[in-house]
Amino acid sequence: MSPCTLCPRTCGVDRTATRGFCGAPDTLQVSAVCLHRGEEPPINPIVNVFFTHCSLQCIYCQNHQISRSEKTKTKSETYSIDDLADQIVHHLSLIAHHSSPLLGFVTAAHYTPYIPLILNAVHQRGLHPVTVYNSSGYESVDSLRTLEGLIDIYLPDLKYMDPQLAYAYSQAADYPQVATRAIREMRRQVGGGLKVGVDGKAYRGLIVRHLVLPGAVDNSLACLEWLADEFPFGLHLALMAQYFPPCEGLPAPLNRTITSEEYAAVVTRAEELGLTDGWIQEFEAQNNYRPDFTRQNPFE
Repeated sequence: MSPCTLCPRTCGVDRTATRGFCGAPDTLQVSAVCLHRGEEPPINPIVNVFFTHCSLQCIYCQNHQISRSEKTKTKSETYSIDDLADQIVHHLSLIAHHSSPLLGFVTAAHYTPYIPLILNAVHQRGLHPVTVYNSSGYESVDSLRTLEGLIDIYLPDLKYMDPQLAYAYSQAADYPQVATRAIREMRRQVGGGLKVGVDGKAYRGLIVRHLVLPGAVDNSLACLEWLADEFPFGLHLALMAQYFPPCEGLPAPLNRTITSEEYAAVVTRAEELGLTDGWIQEFEAQNNYRPDFTRQNPFE
């Protein structure tokens, strides 16, 4: 982290003394450790660790309370490795009856050196959960390679194939090139399919998420077309309708939810391309997935 080159922005700042684009210090900052009953059934329920700050900084982030750097008041707590491991073990005990308990790391690109240390501490406490790396897709391949053998399931977004949209919304015109390289690296590590046990829980593989944004159907179609070309033998896709304007002052069309016509166009194209493995969110999801990180469990 000194100089910091963990994410594709390669700020090069000394995080022991200052903060780069993501706003994160060198200490381990976590906003929530909680039991999360998420969107994809094979990785539900899961104990998620939500890291504070984010290297992508999307202006419409649905977790903006914890991700938006110095731009908003960020709920955060500094953890030691042992304290965080104790919290993880406590929450894993709540789902101990599952034969394959899952542990998720959410938006951790700026904290990848901590992941092996956290997992080692959890393993020392006698637990070996299935690990899920939940990512914006904006990841350094070099950083991902340090996680090889530690992550069982990769859960990246593919947000944009339109560089102009990526720059306007996330200051990352290189997102399409970066995310497609990252997804290829994730596939190299864990394979392109999703392996599910007799208990219905996933234990290895890849799931790609795509959130449909208002006014951006063409971008969504381009994302789907890349996925269909890249995964000709199938892919577990999570197509998501849950976008809502998370804060005031967003420019149009981000100041509204998606329309049923926009979502139907994307769903239809996914089916035409054969992207039928996975999950298509109900259109009404935009009313349901609204986390509040001022609560102990943001999703309850």
